[in-house]
Amino acid sequence: MAAVAALVLATGCATAVSTASDASGRLRIVAAENFWGSLASQLGGSKASVTSVIDRPGMDPHDYEPTARDARAFARAQLVVVNGIGYDPWAQQLLSANPVGQRLVLKVGDLVGVADGGNPHRWYAPGDVEKVISAITADLQKLDPADASYFAAQRQQLESAGLADYHRLIADIKATYAGTPVGASESIFALMAPALGLDLKTPGGFLKAISEGAEPSAADAARADEQIRTGAIKVYVYNGQNTTPDVRAQIDAARRHGIPVTTITETLSPAGASFQQWQTRQLSELAAALAKAAGA
Repeated sequence: MAAVAALVLATGCATAVSTASDASGRLRIVAAENFWGSLASQLGGSKASVTSVIDRPGMDPHDYEPTARDARAFARAQLVVVNGIGYDPWAQQLLSANPVGQRLVLKVGDLVGVADGGNPHRWYAPGDVEKVISAITADLQKLDPADASYFAAQRQQLESAGLADYHRLIADIKATYAGTPVGASESIFALMAPALGLDLKTPGGFLKAISEGAEPSAADAARADEQIRTGAIKVYVYNGQNTTPDVRAQIDAARRHGIPVTTITETLSPAGASFQQWQTRQLSELAAALAKAAGA
């Protein structure tokens, strides 16, 4: 917290910065992570300017060290979107160090009712994504009531066109492969699996440990390895941005045993992709892996 306070001092009294719109009249929005920033940008359209702090695949949202530029952005923002649930504690520290009264703050964890210690990867829960879209739209309309109908139209466009393939792929996978046993490297997939109707077999303790950078228990690791060795899972899904030695060993084992392997990532990949481009590519690759496992 002291480091964050020092950043605030470096900005020269961030709390005094106005929250008025920028010179172009656009609302200023800051998202802690680019998956939420992508949605905010599409919802805000030409009426908003959106900055994402975590905006490249190589950046680790868990251990990110904020800069003076980040502190200024948080201080000047009219709307800040953070994930919460212990995922981006640095963002909460910047908010606390920059107490701007007129700024709106959307904390995804609070919105969906998940406290610290719960699974923070809410952007992989389609129902939670819908809640965030609704909340961002409401905040934009609150900040700019005169353009409320514009923001409603932006949401409709996102839902009917932008996310159409995302929703279609989720429905298709569920309809075709419901009940298929799958394995995963960490809890990043634990929210998407049930939405797809897939039976995630990997022990929850293993998923949580890898996600948090901890050592999984010997029993959980042995159970996950056994599921691969015996073919108890049909597809293995891993986070390409977090391949620990345990995960690499499981990837190699899955391939040796003829289990299709597919990748997801924690943040947008490639960096310039939209939320839906990123998610639909991953879902398409997962669907192909499931088809291969089924012999299709």
